[in-house]
Amino acid sequence: MSMVNSSPPVSAPFLSVTELTQLIRQTLEAHIDTVWVVGEISNFRVPSSGHFYFILKDEGAQIAAVMFKGANRGLAFTPHDGLRVLVRGHISLYEPRGNLQLYVDFMEPMGVGSIQLALEQLKQRLQAEGLFAAERKRPLPSLPRCIGIVTALSGAAIRDILTVLQRRFPYVRVVVRPVRVQGKEAPLEIVAALEDLQQLPDIDVVIVGRGGGSKEDLWAFNDERVARAISGCRVPVVSAVGHEIDLTIADLAADVRAPTPTAAATLVVPELAEVLNRIEQQRRLLVTAFTRVVELYRQRLKQLAQRLRDPRHTVENLRLRLDELAERAQLAMARRLEYGRQRLRALADRLTALSPLAVLDRGYAIVKHRPSGQIIRDARGLAAGDIVEMQFARGRAAALVRETEDP
Repeated sequence: MSMVNSSPPVSAPFLSVTELTQLIRQTLEAHIDTVWVVGEISNFRVPSSGHFYFILKDEGAQIAAVMFKGANRGLAFTPHDGLRVLVRGHISLYEPRGNLQLYVDFMEPMGVGSIQLALEQLKQRLQAEGLFAAERKRPLPSLPRCIGIVTALSGAAIRDILTVLQRRFPYVRVVVRPVRVQGKEAPLEIVAALEDLQQLPDIDVVIVGRGGGSKEDLWAFNDERVARAISGCRVPVVSAVGHEIDLTIADLAADVRAPTPTAAATLVVPELAEVLNRIEQQRRLLVTAFTRVVELYRQRLKQLAQRLRDPRHTVENLRLRLDELAERAQLAMARRLEYGRQRLRALADRLTALSPLAVLDRGYAIVKHRPSGQIIRDARGLAAGDIVEMQFARGRAAALVRETEDP
């Protein structure tokens, strides 16, 4: 049986793990330049560093990928799991773990442009926040005192709006806050214009818009900052961007969407002739109602006049009634006094009958012991030699008791 010597030759080079991974990385970077890869995103995550980490996969394989914050900052959309994308980058090895990794510096969704995807994602996010909810929409004032307009001074939109306002209701005040309506600076200018207009106390409604153009020309009205400024405006906002087929985020966030700037002017003010006609109708209704009320009170006054008597007859009747009541009161008082006198005499007679003086008048006397003054009711209360005082009906007398006799 032969033994196989598995020991390396003495002259063979030895590599550390670090050296091996460095060799692989250098080989990959030297032989594989920039690559374009199509795949589906999975396990997408964004740590606090702001870098994008994800897996790019298809039916047969997958590879780890990273898109650093400096590269992903310019993306108009937010990647997510399941999104099929085209990416550009280079292959390298992450040496600390020995992982093969794709370093991405460009990304675009497949089948739909990144700008359109970003727009759809913004719509979904604002919709979830309730920014487009119907209950947030405010009605337009029926007769505004002052209208604010946010648009470009050089465009056809401002001419169309002012022409319609002048024709329909020439007495309304208008404040135009000029802005750029396309380009990178346009969103911030629109936001600032809305802030300025809602500070004016007389502003009742604001029109925000521009004339038609390409999707790129209208893109300022798809900006999230513009949508939030419209939604947070103190007064109702009418969005009038482009033509009827153009639908922007601003249209969804506004209280009312007008298909064109001309239509917006038509929505915010009524026809003067219609207003005057309504006023005349209301005047006629008021005159009719007032006439009816006056006639009603005239009839009631007439009825009251018919029911009203001559006050002199009333006073005379009251005087006779008062005399009658006074006479009856005097009679009642006399009878009451006579009854009182009779009862008083009866009570006096009864008191007289019960008085001790009346008993004395009948020959009796009251005997009192001296000096105590105690009334003697029984002879046994006396003894020979006691002095007593006797009270008669008229006068008193003192006596010496010589003897007593028991009953």
